Amino acid sequence: MPADKKPTASVWSRPRPRQREHLTREQIVAEAIRLLDEEGIEALSMRRLGTRLNAAATSIYRHVASKYELIELVVDDVYGEPGMPATADSEQWRAAVTRTATELRAMVLRHPWIAPELGQVGLVHIGPNAIGMSSGLLAQFEAAGFPADEMDQAVGTLMAYVIGTAVSEAAYLSGIARSGKSEEQWVAELRPAFDEASREHPRLRQGSSAQPDADPQRIRDDSFAYGLDRVLDGLAARLDA
Repeated sequence: MPADKKPTASVWSRPRPRQREHLTREQIVAEAIRLLDEEGIEALSMRRLGTRLNAAATSIYRHVASKYELIELVVDDVYGEPGMPATADSEQWRAAVTRTATELRAMVLRHPWIAPELGQVGLVHIGPNAIGMSSGLLAQFEAAGFPADEMDQAVGTLMAYVIGTAVSEAAYLSGIARSGKSEEQWVAELRPAFDEASREHPRLRQGSSAQPDADPQRIRDDSFAYGLDRVLDGLAARLDA
């Protein structure tokens, strides 16, 4: 199957193969994540993974039918890193949602290779960890008082902001990492060009991100928190309405 052609089936839509040898699906997924974290998505292949596991590629294919299925598995595995949303509470729903959203963003930034893969897997994630997160968030919005026909839309709106922002942020950081420079170095080297380009656009020089001593990571954290608060403000307004 061509590498760029997505199969219509999902690893979650068929029975899990019976284990017939020492190599387990969990070992395959764990090693694939280590490979992806170390070398990126371009380095992932069944042969390369088999070498790291001291196993033939055919052994891996007994557990997953394709590289696409493997990506489904690793994406769902890292979805299990953020803590499950806390017990639903009408008074604490916003704090719980904020915590889950912040942990989800951190997960994407820990595994920047996942950024394009979230889009490749699709908008519907049916692995157990992704389902658990969605269910936990739905419970929070239900406790908050959202009607049944709006809860999934509220979760979708939240996830669109979190994933969209984190994916863009991960791509930005990956580009900097390929340069071999730290984010601080990269921003410092770009500053003279920014100052020159913004000379006739004073509004661009008024924000906190334009200040010479601004910490770029702090700016990213603050920007994410600001946007998340505004999304939740908008959703909370539906309750008042």
